Amino acid sequence: MGRFRARVTCVGLAALAAGVSAQERDFSKVEVTSAKVAEGVYVLKGEGGNIGVSAGDYGVFLVDDQYAPLTPKIKAAIAAISPKPIRFVLNTHWHGDHTGGNENLGGEGVLIVAHDNVRKRMSVEQFNELFNSKTPPAPAVALPVVTFGEDVTFHLNGDEIQAFHVAPAHTDGDSIIHFRKANVVHMGDLFFNGNYPFVDIWSGGSFEGVIAAADRALTLGDDQTKFIPGHGPVATKADLKAYRDTLAAIRDKVKPMVAAGKSLDEIKAAKPTAAWDEAWGKGFIKPDVFLEILYKSLSKK
Repeated sequence: MGRFRARVTCVGLAALAAGVSAQERDFSKVEVTSAKVAEGVYVLKGEGGNIGVSAGDYGVFLVDDQYAPLTPKIKAAIAAISPKPIRFVLNTHWHGDHTGGNENLGGEGVLIVAHDNVRKRMSVEQFNELFNSKTPPAPAVALPVVTFGEDVTFHLNGDEIQAFHVAPAHTDGDSIIHFRKANVVHMGDLFFNGNYPFVDIWSGGSFEGVIAAADRALTLGDDQTKFIPGHGPVATKADLKAYRDTLAAIRDKVKPMVAAGKSLDEIKAAKPTAAWDEAWGKGFIKPDVFLEILYKSLSKK
């Protein structure tokens, strides 16, 4: 297990743990950029999960907020889009590269919203075996003030923004956000566009659940729908379908091996991801790490 943890840290996945090394990271050179996705909807990129922005007469609605040290740069990027105040931030899940700015924004009176399990996990210490790391409870001001069990809808900026919870997938508190009029869907870390995903089974996640979440997202909108992933470039429905089909194909190769009692080493030796590694295995998660997470997820009773 020690070698596995070291391998993951080397590829930079500590950024996905909830603030594991945020205090040690140098954010001074990070540039926060914005791009228009649809009328009134933008994506911000910096360090951490992609931020969704709805800007209009009512104000600014954010999906996620990256790391705390980046809040001034994020606010500057938003100010270039709209002079209106930030009124809401909706967290797609609890990881620190998506919720790190909560403390700053919550302290300024921004209303933080998330699924029930996001608040539960942020309220108590979390332990991640993958990183061998403990994440302390978030301060009260950083916690979601409004939580929901199944779904919640915001009627603002001329749009109907629906957030709905999915069964355990990346974590046990994931939400998909659908900007219905703008025809945009924010997936959070249910979608790593162009890379193998990190499935946080230590936060209640499930590999099968990630596939199911993609299936559900594919029922939204039409062929012109834009999908904002947690990490990677803005995508089309075809991109999301390719991601879903890749995960399902690998699952279908590995699952019978697990059922037959093959060990992790035996499965790795069989190289079941070989056909996809060139296209999908060069991001945060390398093939061996991906297989280890998949094996652990499929082996859970």
